[in-house]
Amino acid sequence: MRKLLLLMLGLCITGCMLAQPAVKVKKRDRKKDVEMVTTEGTMMLRLSDSTPLHRDNFIRLVKTHYFDSLLFHRVIQKFMIQGGDPDSKRAVAGKPLGEGGPSYTIPAEFNPALFHKKGVLAAAREGDDVNPKKASSASQFYIVQGKVFTDGGLDTVENTRLKRKIPPAIREVYKTLGGAPHLDMNYTIFGEVVKGIEVVDKIAAVPTSKGVDKDRPVTDVRIISVKLVKRRKFS
Repeated sequence: MRKLLLLMLGLCITGCMLAQPAVKVKKRDRKKDVEMVTTEGTMMLRLSDSTPLHRDNFIRLVKTHYFDSLLFHRVIQKFMIQGGDPDSKRAVAGKPLGEGGPSYTIPAEFNPALFHKKGVLAAAREGDDVNPKKASSASQFYIVQGKVFTDGGLDTVENTRLKRKIPPAIREVYKTLGGAPHLDMNYTIFGEVVKGIEVVDKIAAVPTSKGVDKDRPVTDVRIISVKLVKRRKFS
């Protein structure tokens, strides 16, 4: 009976995940980029084929215009900008945000080749205390701004947060481009900004609240529209 219940639970989780939203992802969709137009400028995002569950879920949401008119509700300079909370669409000034989203989650898809360099797109999630498997939020995402690290700073991250060594090639990226290494292998990365990284810097620099709506921009930063577009090469 226990095995049957576990099997039924697994089928339910998978079925619920794939059914929300009920939009078919076509093969050609996976070959497109994502254009995100915001009040601070336009970014082009490229989704990763290494994290297919997250990729396809994001595509479904884009195709249903889920993100249109939502806010970047949590902004921390030299760290990241976060959006995707449906409760933010008509949120009044001063309202705390960050708890909204579909009722399903996405299983973690960690890949050592994907790390939190500046510009990566990753899924937000509930904390380890209530989410030990590190499953991702279905809609809330963040884009890393991060900061440039020294060898000493990376040594500290290794010893206090990661409890493992950062590969030399990845260390070099964190020392030049920058990022947020303490998040590696704890949050699923599923894409990156391929054009418009200056928009991330611009959003990250806006004044934010110190009140009950902590880290919410004082003046709303809104996602105007998100859509799939033909993939192009960017220099």
